Amino acid sequence: MSSTTKNSKEKSPDLFEQPWLNKLTRTHVAFPVSIFLLSAVGLLYFASVNTQLSVGTLVGLFFGGTLFFTFAEYSIHRWIYHPPENASEGFVNFTYKVHGIHHDYPKDKQRIAMPPWLTVLVATILLLVFKMIMGQFSFAFLAGFFAGYGLYLLIHYMVHIFPMPKNRFRALWINHAIHHYSNEEILFGVSNPFWDYIFGTMPSKEIKQEILIKK
Repeated sequence: MSSTTKNSKEKSPDLFEQPWLNKLTRTHVAFPVSIFLLSAVGLLYFASVNTQLSVGTLVGLFFGGTLFFTFAEYSIHRWIYHPPENASEGFVNFTYKVHGIHHDYPKDKQRIAMPPWLTVLVATILLLVFKMIMGQFSFAFLAGFFAGYGLYLLIHYMVHIFPMPKNRFRALWINHAIHHYSNEEILFGVSNPFWDYIFGTMPSKEIKQEILIKK
């Protein structure tokens, strides 16, 4: 049950009564993007120096982590950020705070990406979990995951803030515009449409054209 009301204003309202809590919910996208991309570089360097893995293995793990991120991006967006109608009120309120408000105020630059404190927390938890599961393979794999995360945040920001380009990336702008303004039950991939094709949430070109004409 995701939010469907669109607001032309760029500034979204406060989520909490306490001013200090509201400050913690806002950020410029440059902070989380920098954290994830620098972490990716650091982890890849650490893996190359402190493990016995070959260059080929490190490269494979890196791109495997990037691919895994795209799946996580799609899955979280589809099955968590857009909860089903029978979801509990508490879960719906949670998803509104982390994503639904972005649908209501998609032009609010400060709520397109997670704030730095949450970025560091998420990165730390992921590092601990991946290390526990994958051991020495986790560093290069998570480097790819973090690189994918940073690029996703950057693409998401650009799609909302910058004009639609006339090159091959134009499709990302169109897909996300349809998801935001016409049908929230399709086109969950932001950084790429791969998993939309796999899971059948990519409409045909004819249907997309009809949606764009109606819009």
